[in-house]
Amino acid sequence: MKQHIAVIGGGVIGLSTAYALIRAGHDVTLIEQNADVGLGASYANGGQLSYRYVTPLADAGIPFQALRWMLKPSSPVSLRLRANPRQWRWMLSFLSACTRATNRRNAKLLLQLGLEGQAEMEIWRTEGLDGFLWRQPGKLVLYRNAATFMKAVAGIQNTTLEQALSPAECAEVEPAFAHLVPDLAGGIFSPEDEVADSHLFCRALKIALLNASGFQYLQEKATLLPDTNNKCTLTVGGRHFKTDQIVLAAGLNSREITAPLGIHLPLYGLKGYSLTLRPPAETLPTVSVTDYDNRVVYARLGNTLRVAAMVDIGAEDTIPNTKRLASLRTLVQQTLPKANTDHSSDSPWAGLRPATPTGVPIIGRSSCDNLLLNVGHGALGFTLAAGSAARIAKLVATDQTDRVQK
Repeated sequence: MKQHIAVIGGGVIGLSTAYALIRAGHDVTLIEQNADVGLGASYANGGQLSYRYVTPLADAGIPFQALRWMLKPSSPVSLRLRANPRQWRWMLSFLSACTRATNRRNAKLLLQLGLEGQAEMEIWRTEGLDGFLWRQPGKLVLYRNAATFMKAVAGIQNTTLEQALSPAECAEVEPAFAHLVPDLAGGIFSPEDEVADSHLFCRALKIALLNASGFQYLQEKATLLPDTNNKCTLTVGGRHFKTDQIVLAAGLNSREITAPLGIHLPLYGLKGYSLTLRPPAETLPTVSVTDYDNRVVYARLGNTLRVAAMVDIGAEDTIPNTKRLASLRTLVQQTLPKANTDHSSDSPWAGLRPATPTGVPIIGRSSCDNLLLNVGHGALGFTLAAGSAARIAKLVATDQTDRVQK
């Protein structure tokens, strides 16, 4: 049965959700308060669609490792403590999730969601969705620490989809990083992983949706208020908006939107950075690469190189920190010296990634009967977007079946 569904949020999660619901035959209104879609955390992320490399940040040993990182100005993680109960609640929940058993359980959940997303994305591309620099070059994760590498090798479940490589074999897979061989313990190559431009993907989805029957796009602010019969009321631009169901996919803003309903989402903004570089074409790597120990990702997007890194916990703005960017530029020069990039022409970006303490997104029905949640994807939003959208579409279909049976 066709329904009208309002989707709040025009980032990669909200757009993917709207697209999946349109494909399922529903009428959809997408509501985005910014000037255009994909301008938040979706704008300039790492570009990796790393469906098989979705290990949550919360893991055994991470708190102690993070303490060592924080003593270095160029560390992957920085922490600024604030007199903010929300930050402390999130951090305590994060610390409780830093066990090996919890990490493995959540990694399995993310892996399944990622693989569902890869299958869904393939369907969308086969149907004609394009224009976002999609490629399938595979991904190479480089390890400098031998113990960390052996731990990663022990976690391989399918040696066809994840291949353990020696340092020399890593250089064969991606020659642009060959000079790092003396510093490497090894690498893991996932030949089926992909890359694409998240912002261009958002724009491609918007174009496809605007051409679809039953779709409406509103550039307005959406709010939710309690209603009778265990439901909530949607207002758009201050006016009541009638709809059958609502899907909230507004990233970090979802916290404020659900607060009037008494729903307190365990989301926190982890500030991340990226640089979009334009080095000589012959120096661009082909394979997507992750420098694990430095927590830096490198992805070729067309004729540019997207470099993404760092987590600033406690930073509440999206203004790029000049010192953090300088450290990232230095690391890029050390890692890819042949690129010889003129950093005066690079494009820096910083954004707040909406993360749950466990790293597992919240996808499902809320305490309000007409409200579904699709939030908390952290740094994996692009990777998990299609799979999360497909799950929302299935939830809507299942709910319809249940109501008919009742």
